[in-house]
Amino acid sequence: MERKGDSGRDGKSRDRDPISFEIKDYIGCLSTSASGWRREVNIVSWNNKAARLDIRDWSPDHSKMSRGVGLSGPEVENLASLLQGFDVLQAGI
Repeated sequence: MERKGDSGRDGKSRDRDPISFEIKDYIGCLSTSASGWRREVNIVSWNNKAARLDIRDWSPDHSKMSRGVGLSGPEVENLASLLQGFDVLQAGI
């Protein structure tokens, strides 16, 4: 799945350039809200920079997005290592 877009920004940030993004690969959906927004894991290139693993909420048509977190390759490896021994039940979440 490859999707390109431009957030266009809202009127509150007129002095900034629009943010461009390209979803290079869809990894999966973590959850979906009642309004249809989906928390997705994707590989995304922001502003034509190197692609990163990206976790954030997206509107159903991907025209709007929430703040999210982008992880580099080494950060993804570190997170995977940390989660390997993680027990959800023991953590109480």
